[in-house]
Amino acid sequence: MPRTTTLECPGCPPLRALTFDSLGLIKVIESRGERGTPQVVERWGDPVSSKCVLAASFDDRKKDPLLAVARKNREVEVVNPLNGEIHVVFSNVGEDGVQPEDDAISGLHLFRRERSSGSCTLLTCASKGNASMRSIGVDKSTADSASISVTKTWKVCGSGNVLCSKVDGSENYAVFGGKGVEVNLWDLENSTKIWTAKPPPKNSLGIFTPSWFTCTTFLSNDDHRKFVAGTNSHQVHLYDISAQRRPVLSFDFRETAIKAITEDQDGHTIYTGNGSGDLASFDMRTGKLLGCFIGKCSGSIRSIARHPELPVIASCGLDSYLRLWDIKTRQLLSAVFLKQHLTNVVFDSNFVDKEVAATAQNANEIQTTEVQTEDEMGTLPVKRKKASKEKREKKKKSEESKETIVLKSKKKSRKHKREICDDS
Repeated sequence: MPRTTTLECPGCPPLRALTFDSLGLIKVIESRGERGTPQVVERWGDPVSSKCVLAASFDDRKKDPLLAVARKNREVEVVNPLNGEIHVVFSNVGEDGVQPEDDAISGLHLFRRERSSGSCTLLTCASKGNASMRSIGVDKSTADSASISVTKTWKVCGSGNVLCSKVDGSENYAVFGGKGVEVNLWDLENSTKIWTAKPPPKNSLGIFTPSWFTCTTFLSNDDHRKFVAGTNSHQVHLYDISAQRRPVLSFDFRETAIKAITEDQDGHTIYTGNGSGDLASFDMRTGKLLGCFIGKCSGSIRSIARHPELPVIASCGLDSYLRLWDIKTRQLLSAVFLKQHLTNVVFDSNFVDKEVAATAQNANEIQTTEVQTEDEMGTLPVKRKKASKEKREKKKKSEESKETIVLKSKKKSRKHKREICDDS
Protein backbone atom coordinates (compact mmCIF):
# COMPACT_ATOMS: atom_id res chain seq x y z
CA MET A 1 0.00 0.00 0.00
CA PRO A 2 1.20 3.56 -0.64
CA ARG A 3 2.56 5.52 2.27
CA THR A 4 0.20 8.29 3.33
CA THR A 5 0.45 11.08 5.85
CA THR A 6 -2.31 12.95 7.61
CA LEU A 7 -2.12 16.67 8.36
CA GLU A 8 -3.91 18.29 11.26
CA CYS A 9 -5.78 21.30 9.90
CA PRO A 10 -6.30 24.05 12.49
CA GLY A 11 -9.25 25.57 10.62
CA CYS A 12 -9.50 28.95 8.92
CA PRO A 13 -10.91 32.38 9.78
CA PRO A 14 -14.39 33.50 8.63
CA LEU A 15 -14.45 33.72 4.84
CA ARG A 16 -16.56 33.05 1.75
CA ALA A 17 -15.27 31.58 -1.50
CA LEU A 18 -16.86 30.61 -4.81
CA THR A 19 -15.54 27.69 -6.86
CA PHE A 20 -16.19 26.73 -10.49
CA ASP A 21 -15.78 23.25 -11.94
CA SER A 22 -15.70 21.22 -15.14
CA LEU A 23 -19.45 20.45 -15.01
CA GLY A 24 -20.46 24.10 -14.85
CA LEU A 25 -21.42 24.14 -11.16
CA ILE A 26 -20.83 27.14 -8.93
CA LYS A 27 -20.39 26.22 -5.27
CA VAL A 28 -20.35 28.60 -2.32
CA ILE A 29 -18.04 27.66 0.56
CA GLU A 30 -18.25 29.46 3.87
CA SER A 31 -16.25 29.21 7.08
CA ARG A 32 -17.78 30.55 10.28
CA GLY A 33 -16.20 31.09 13.66
CA GLU A 34 -12.66 32.10 14.50
CA ARG A 35 -11.27 28.66 13.56
CA GLY A 36 -14.12 27.09 11.62
CA THR A 37 -14.29 24.33 9.06
CA PRO A 38 -15.28 25.44 5.53
CA GLN A 39 -18.44 23.84 4.21
CA VAL A 40 -20.50 23.97 1.01
CA VAL A 41 -23.57 26.06 1.76
CA GLU A 42 -24.98 26.56 -1.76
CA ARG A 43 -24.74 25.04 -5.23
CA TRP A 44 -25.88 26.84 -8.36
CA GLY A 45 -26.55 25.31 -11.77
CA ASP A 46 -26.95 21.83 -13.23
CA PRO A 47 -24.07 19.45 -14.00
CA VAL A 48 -23.53 19.67 -17.78
CA SER A 49 -20.09 19.06 -19.29
CA SER A 50 -20.69 21.52 -22.14
CA LYS A 51 -21.08 24.29 -19.53
CA CYS A 52 -17.62 23.84 -18.05
CA VAL A 53 -16.46 27.14 -16.56
CA LEU A 54 -13.32 28.35 -18.34
CA ALA A 55 -12.94 31.81 -16.79
CA ALA A 56 -14.53 33.91 -14.05
CA SER A 57 -14.32 37.53 -12.91
CA PHE A 58 -15.74 38.92 -9.66
CA ASP A 59 -16.59 42.49 -8.65
CA ASP A 60 -17.09 42.10 -4.89
CA ARG A 61 -18.19 45.61 -4.01
CA LYS A 62 -20.51 46.03 -1.01
CA LYS A 63 -23.40 47.43 -3.02
CA ASP A 64 -24.63 45.60 -6.11
CA PRO A 65 -21.83 42.97 -6.56
CA LEU A 66 -21.62 41.06 -9.84
CA LEU A 67 -20.01 37.85 -11.06
CA ALA A 68 -19.18 37.07 -14.71
CA VAL A 69 -18.68 33.48 -15.87
CA ALA A 70 -17.45 32.22 -19.27
CA ARG A 71 -18.41 28.67 -20.23
CA LYS A 72 -17.14 26.07 -22.68
CA ASN A 73 -20.08 26.53 -25.05
CA ARG A 74 -18.99 30.22 -25.41
CA GLU A 75 -21.85 31.51 -23.30
CA VAL A 76 -21.14 34.33 -20.85
CA GLU A 77 -23.34 34.79 -17.79
CA VAL A 78 -23.62 37.75 -15.44
CA VAL A 79 -24.73 36.40 -12.05
CA ASN A 80 -25.68 37.83 -8.68
CA PRO A 81 -23.00 36.34 -6.35
CA LEU A 82 -25.26 36.58 -3.30
CA ASN A 83 -28.08 34.30 -4.47
CA GLY A 84 -26.99 32.86 -7.84
CA GLU A 85 -29.64 34.69 -9.85
CA ILE A 86 -28.66 35.04 -13.53
CA HIS A 87 -29.04 38.60 -14.83
CA VAL A 88 -27.75 38.27 -18.39
CA VAL A 89 -26.75 35.42 -20.72
CA PHE A 90 -25.24 36.04 -24.14
CA SER A 91 -23.24 34.02 -26.65
CA ASN A 92 -19.75 34.97 -27.78
CA VAL A 93 -20.03 33.12 -31.12
CA GLY A 94 -18.87 35.36 -33.94
CA GLU A 95 -20.21 35.78 -37.42
CA ASP A 96 -17.38 33.72 -38.95
CA GLY A 97 -19.11 30.47 -38.01
CA VAL A 98 -16.27 29.09 -35.91
CA GLN A 99 -17.36 26.23 -33.68
CA PRO A 100 -17.19 26.79 -29.89
CA GLU A 101 -14.70 23.93 -29.44
CA ASP A 102 -12.28 25.57 -31.87
CA ASP A 103 -12.44 29.06 -30.37
CA ALA A 104 -13.23 28.82 -26.65
CA ILE A 105 -13.12 31.84 -24.35
CA SER A 106 -9.70 32.08 -22.67
CA GLY A 107 -9.94 35.50 -20.99
CA LEU A 108 -12.70 37.34 -19.14
CA HIS A 109 -12.71 40.53 -17.08
CA LEU A 110 -15.56 42.40 -15.41
CA PHE A 111 -14.66 46.08 -15.13
CA ARG A 112 -15.06 47.59 -11.66
CA ARG A 113 -14.43 51.26 -12.35
CA GLU A 114 -17.25 53.56 -13.40
CA ARG A 115 -19.82 50.82 -13.04
CA SER A 116 -23.29 52.14 -12.29
CA SER A 117 -26.04 50.10 -10.69
CA GLY A 118 -27.56 47.66 -13.19
CA SER A 119 -24.85 48.03 -15.87
CA CYS A 120 -21.36 46.70 -16.45
CA THR A 121 -18.60 46.38 -19.03
CA LEU A 122 -17.07 43.04 -20.01
CA LEU A 123 -13.84 42.16 -21.79
CA THR A 124 -13.70 38.76 -23.50
CA CYS A 125 -10.90 37.14 -25.47
CA ALA A 126 -11.15 33.90 -27.43
CA SER A 127 -8.35 31.45 -28.07
CA LYS A 128 -8.01 32.55 -31.72
CA GLY A 129 -7.26 36.11 -30.59
CA ASN A 130 -10.66 37.76 -31.06
CA ALA A 131 -11.07 40.31 -28.24
CA SER A 132 -14.15 42.45 -27.63
CA MET A 133 -15.59 44.82 -25.05
CA ARG A 134 -19.32 44.87 -24.35
CA SER A 135 -21.50 47.28 -22.43
CA ILE A 136 -24.36 45.45 -20.68
CA GLY A 137 -27.39 47.03 -19.05
CA VAL A 138 -29.80 45.04 -16.92
CA ASP A 139 -33.33 46.03 -15.96
CA LYS A 140 -33.93 44.60 -12.48
CA SER A 141 -37.70 44.67 -12.84
CA THR A 142 -37.49 42.32 -15.85
CA ALA A 143 -34.32 40.26 -15.79
CA ASP A 144 -34.95 38.87 -19.28
CA SER A 145 -34.61 42.25 -20.94
CA ALA A 146 -30.98 43.31 -21.22
CA SER A 147 -29.28 45.73 -23.56
CA ILE A 148 -25.97 44.38 -24.91
CA SER A 149 -23.82 46.48 -27.21
CA VAL A 150 -20.35 45.68 -28.55
CA THR A 151 -18.22 48.79 -28.12
CA LYS A 152 -14.80 47.58 -29.33
CA THR A 153 -13.35 44.58 -31.16
CA TRP A 154 -9.77 43.84 -32.17
CA LYS A 155 -7.41 41.00 -33.02
CA VAL A 156 -4.80 40.15 -30.39
CA CYS A 157 -2.73 37.80 -32.55
CA GLY A 158 -2.56 36.60 -36.13
CA SER A 159 -1.61 33.01 -35.33
CA GLY A 160 -1.35 30.69 -32.36
CA ASN A 161 -3.75 30.27 -29.45
CA VAL A 162 -4.32 32.78 -26.65
CA LEU A 163 -4.33 30.87 -23.35
CA CYS A 164 -4.07 33.59 -20.71
CA SER A 165 -4.89 37.24 -20.16
CA LYS A 166 -4.88 39.71 -17.28
CA VAL A 167 -6.11 43.29 -16.75
CA ASP A 168 -4.09 45.59 -14.50
CA GLY A 169 -5.34 47.36 -11.37
CA SER A 170 -6.16 50.62 -13.15
CA GLU A 171 -8.09 48.64 -15.82
CA ASN A 172 -6.43 50.61 -18.61
CA TYR A 173 -4.05 47.90 -19.83
CA ALA A 174 -4.24 44.17 -20.52
CA VAL A 175 -1.59 41.53 -21.22
CA PHE A 176 -2.20 38.50 -23.46
CA GLY A 177 -0.13 35.38 -24.15
CA GLY A 178 -0.46 31.78 -25.25
CA LYS A 179 0.87 28.95 -27.35
CA GLY A 180 2.87 30.51 -30.17
CA VAL A 181 1.79 33.95 -28.95
CA GLU A 182 4.40 36.18 -27.29
CA VAL A 183 3.16 38.14 -24.29
CA ASN A 184 1.97 41.55 -25.45
CA LEU A 185 0.53 44.58 -23.70
CA TRP A 186 -2.51 46.47 -24.98
CA ASP A 187 -4.00 49.87 -24.25
CA LEU A 188 -7.69 49.10 -23.72
CA GLU A 189 -8.90 52.65 -24.18
CA ASN A 190 -7.43 52.95 -27.67
CA SER A 191 -7.35 49.20 -28.50
CA THR A 192 -3.69 49.45 -29.54
CA LYS A 193 -0.69 47.25 -28.86
CA ILE A 194 1.97 49.20 -26.99
CA TRP A 195 4.54 46.46 -26.30
CA THR A 196 5.37 42.90 -27.32
CA ALA A 197 8.04 40.52 -26.07
CA LYS A 198 10.92 39.35 -28.23
CA PRO A 199 10.93 35.62 -29.11
CA PRO A 200 13.49 33.47 -27.29
CA PRO A 201 16.78 32.85 -29.10
CA LYS A 202 17.79 29.52 -30.63
CA ASN A 203 19.50 27.00 -28.42
CA SER A 204 23.06 25.71 -28.82
CA LEU A 205 21.92 23.28 -31.54
CA GLY A 206 20.27 26.03 -33.56
CA ILE A 207 16.75 24.82 -32.76
CA PHE A 208 14.05 27.42 -32.16
CA THR A 209 11.39 26.55 -29.58
CA PRO A 210 8.25 28.69 -29.84
CA SER A 211 6.86 30.30 -26.72
CA TRP A 212 4.06 28.65 -24.77
CA PHE A 213 2.66 30.86 -22.03
CA THR A 214 0.07 29.33 -19.70
CA CYS A 215 -0.66 32.04 -17.11
CA THR A 216 0.18 35.65 -16.36
CA THR A 217 -0.38 38.37 -13.77
CA PHE A 218 0.74 41.90 -13.00
CA LEU A 219 3.28 42.21 -10.22
CA SER A 220 1.50 45.20 -8.65
CA ASN A 221 -1.90 46.83 -9.03
CA ASP A 222 -0.26 50.25 -9.29
CA ASP A 223 2.29 49.51 -12.02
CA HIS A 224 1.35 48.07 -15.42
CA ARG A 225 4.97 47.96 -16.62
CA LYS A 226 5.95 44.83 -14.68
CA PHE A 227 4.19 41.51 -15.08
CA VAL A 228 4.99 37.83 -14.55
CA ALA A 229 4.29 34.97 -16.95
CA GLY A 230 4.49 31.20 -16.50
CA THR A 231 5.38 28.84 -19.33
CA ASN A 232 4.70 25.25 -20.27
CA SER A 233 8.44 24.54 -19.90
CA HIS A 234 8.23 25.11 -16.09
CA GLN A 235 9.76 28.59 -16.27
CA VAL A 236 8.70 31.88 -14.65
CA HIS A 237 9.57 35.12 -16.47
CA LEU A 238 9.49 38.66 -15.13
CA TYR A 239 9.04 41.36 -17.80
CA ASP A 240 9.61 45.09 -17.45
CA ILE A 241 8.46 46.98 -20.55
CA SER A 242 10.48 50.04 -19.54
CA ALA A 243 13.72 47.99 -19.53
CA GLN A 244 13.79 45.53 -22.44
CA ARG A 245 11.74 43.15 -24.57
CA ARG A 246 13.27 40.03 -23.08
CA PRO A 247 12.69 38.86 -19.48
CA VAL A 248 14.66 40.75 -16.83
CA LEU A 249 14.46 37.70 -14.54
CA SER A 250 13.85 34.00 -15.25
CA PHE A 251 13.99 30.83 -13.19
CA ASP A 252 12.74 27.24 -13.26
CA PHE A 253 10.24 25.72 -10.84
CA ARG A 254 10.17 21.94 -10.56
CA GLU A 255 9.74 19.92 -13.79
CA THR A 256 6.11 20.40 -14.88
CA ALA A 257 4.25 23.25 -16.55
CA ILE A 258 3.32 26.36 -14.59
CA LYS A 259 -0.49 26.40 -14.46
CA ALA A 260 -1.44 29.25 -12.09
CA ILE A 261 0.14 32.48 -10.86
CA THR A 262 -1.23 35.21 -8.62
CA GLU A 263 0.35 38.24 -7.00
CA ASP A 264 0.51 39.39 -3.40
CA GLN A 265 -0.45 42.83 -2.15
CA ASP A 266 3.14 43.73 -1.21
CA GLY A 267 4.05 44.20 -4.87
CA HIS A 268 6.98 41.77 -5.09
CA THR A 269 5.72 38.32 -4.01
CA ILE A 270 3.97 35.82 -6.28
CA TYR A 271 2.37 32.42 -5.66
CA THR A 272 2.94 29.74 -8.26
CA GLY A 273 1.27 26.37 -8.86
CA ASN A 274 2.28 23.75 -11.41
CA GLY A 275 0.93 20.66 -13.09
CA SER A 276 2.20 18.24 -10.44
CA GLY A 277 0.47 19.99 -7.53
CA ASP A 278 3.40 22.00 -6.14
CA LEU A 279 2.59 25.41 -4.63
CA ALA A 280 5.30 27.91 -3.68
CA SER A 281 5.96 31.61 -3.14
CA PHE A 282 8.77 33.63 -4.76
CA ASP A 283 10.32 37.03 -4.20
CA MET A 284 10.46 38.57 -7.68
CA ARG A 285 13.04 41.16 -6.66
CA THR A 286 15.68 38.43 -6.55
CA GLY A 287 13.91 35.32 -7.86
CA LYS A 288 14.45 33.63 -4.51
CA LEU A 289 12.20 30.76 -3.44
CA LEU A 290 10.59 31.88 -0.18
CA GLY A 291 9.19 28.42 0.54
CA CYS A 292 6.84 25.67 -0.56
CA PHE A 293 3.44 25.23 1.02
CA ILE A 294 3.21 22.22 3.31
CA GLY A 295 0.84 19.50 2.14
CA LYS A 296 1.29 18.56 -1.52
CA CYS A 297 -1.75 18.52 -3.78
CA SER A 298 -2.39 15.31 -5.70
CA GLY A 299 -3.43 16.99 -8.95
CA SER A 300 -2.64 19.89 -11.23
CA ILE A 301 -3.31 23.31 -9.72
CA ARG A 302 -5.51 25.40 -12.00
CA SER A 303 -6.30 28.50 -9.97
CA ILE A 304 -4.85 30.47 -7.03
CA ALA A 305 -6.64 33.33 -5.27
CA ARG A 306 -5.28 35.74 -2.67
CA HIS A 307 -7.72 37.04 -0.04
CA PRO A 308 -7.79 40.86 -0.13
CA GLU A 309 -7.75 41.26 3.68
CA LEU A 310 -6.88 37.99 5.42
CA PRO A 311 -3.42 36.33 5.18
CA VAL A 312 -4.95 33.40 3.29
CA ILE A 313 -4.68 32.03 -0.24
CA ALA A 314 -6.87 29.40 -1.89
CA SER A 315 -5.85 26.85 -4.50
CA CYS A 316 -7.90 24.39 -6.51
CA GLY A 317 -7.32 22.01 -9.38
CA LEU A 318 -7.86 18.59 -10.84
CA ASP A 319 -7.78 16.74 -7.51
CA SER A 320 -11.25 18.25 -6.74
CA TYR A 321 -10.07 19.85 -3.49
CA LEU A 322 -10.31 23.46 -2.44
CA ARG A 323 -7.35 24.12 -0.15
CA LEU A 324 -6.90 27.14 2.09
CA TRP A 325 -3.36 28.08 3.17
CA ASP A 326 -1.80 30.43 5.68
CA ILE A 327 0.58 32.82 3.92
CA LYS A 328 2.85 33.45 6.91
CA THR A 329 3.42 29.83 7.98
CA ARG A 330 2.64 28.24 4.58
CA GLN A 331 0.61 25.56 6.36
CA LEU A 332 -2.68 24.03 5.26
CA LEU A 333 -5.60 25.54 7.15
CA SER A 334 -8.38 23.42 5.69
CA ALA A 335 -9.37 21.37 2.64
CA VAL A 336 -12.82 20.77 1.14
CA PHE A 337 -13.58 17.94 -1.29
CA LEU A 338 -15.92 19.18 -4.04
CA LYS A 339 -16.26 16.03 -6.24
CA GLN A 340 -15.62 17.69 -9.65
CA HIS A 341 -12.44 18.96 -11.30
CA LEU A 342 -12.10 22.60 -10.27
CA THR A 343 -11.14 25.34 -12.71
CA ASN A 344 -11.38 28.63 -10.78
CA VAL A 345 -11.78 30.08 -7.29
CA VAL A 346 -12.54 33.62 -6.10
CA PHE A 347 -12.94 35.24 -2.66
CA ASP A 348 -15.78 37.42 -1.39
CA SER A 349 -13.98 40.08 0.65
CA ASN A 350 -17.22 41.61 2.02
CA PHE A 351 -18.33 38.47 3.83
CA VAL A 352 -18.90 39.07 7.55
CA ASP A 353 -19.62 36.26 10.00
CA LYS A 354 -22.55 37.43 12.13
CA GLU A 355 -21.61 35.20 15.06
CA VAL A 356 -18.03 36.50 15.22
CA ALA A 357 -19.24 40.08 14.80
CA ALA A 358 -21.79 39.61 17.61
CA THR A 359 -19.20 38.10 19.97
CA ALA A 360 -16.77 40.91 19.19
CA GLN A 361 -19.49 43.47 19.85
CA ASN A 362 -20.39 41.79 23.14
CA ALA A 363 -16.73 41.70 24.16
CA ASN A 364 -16.42 45.42 23.43
CA GLU A 365 -19.56 46.15 25.45
CA ILE A 366 -18.28 44.09 28.40
CA GLN A 367 -14.92 45.87 28.24
CA THR A 368 -16.57 49.29 28.23
CA THR A 369 -18.82 48.36 31.17
CA GLU A 370 -15.79 47.10 33.13
CA VAL A 371 -13.97 50.37 32.50
CA GLN A 372 -17.03 52.34 33.63
CA THR A 373 -17.38 50.30 36.83
CA GLU A 374 -13.67 50.76 37.56
CA ASP A 375 -14.07 54.51 37.17
CA GLU A 376 -17.09 54.49 39.47
CA MET A 377 -15.28 52.40 42.07
CA GLY A 378 -12.40 54.85 42.03
CA THR A 379 -14.65 57.62 43.40
CA LEU A 380 -15.91 55.50 46.31
CA PRO A 381 -13.98 55.33 49.67
CA VAL A 382 -11.67 52.37 49.78
CA LYS A 383 -12.23 49.92 52.61
CA ARG A 384 -9.14 48.70 54.39
CA LYS A 385 -8.64 45.04 54.77
CA LYS A 386 -8.65 43.52 58.24
CA ALA A 387 -5.24 42.47 59.40
CA SER A 388 -4.59 38.84 60.09
CA LYS A 389 -4.07 37.43 63.59
CA GLU A 390 -0.32 37.09 63.18
CA LYS A 391 0.02 40.70 62.17
CA ARG A 392 -2.11 41.77 65.12
CA GLU A 393 -0.03 39.74 67.59
CA LYS A 394 3.19 41.17 66.18
CA LYS A 395 1.76 44.63 66.48
CA LYS A 396 0.78 44.02 70.12
CA LYS A 397 4.23 42.68 70.98
CA SER A 398 5.92 45.65 69.39
CA GLU A 399 3.66 48.04 71.33
CA GLU A 400 4.31 46.18 74.63
CA SER A 401 8.06 46.29 74.05
CA LYS A 402 7.87 50.01 73.39
CA GLU A 403 5.90 50.57 76.61
CA THR A 404 8.44 48.58 78.69
CA ILE A 405 11.31 50.58 77.23
CA VAL A 406 9.53 53.84 78.08
CA LEU A 407 8.86 52.69 81.65
CA LYS A 408 12.45 51.62 82.15
CA SER A 409 13.71 54.96 80.89
CA LYS A 410 11.34 56.80 83.27
CA LYS A 411 12.53 54.72 86.26
CA LYS A 412 16.16 55.42 85.42
CA SER A 413 15.51 59.15 85.18
CA ARG A 414 13.72 59.16 88.59
CA LYS A 415 16.54 57.18 90.21
CA HIS A 416 19.11 59.57 88.80
CA LYS A 417 17.18 62.59 90.18
CA ARG A 418 17.04 61.04 93.67
CA GLU A 419 20.78 60.42 93.67
CA ILE A 420 21.42 64.05 92.77
CA CYS A 421 19.14 65.25 95.58
CA ASP A 422 20.91 63.02 98.12
CA ASP A 423 24.30 64.35 97.09
CA SER A 424 23.16 67.89 97.49
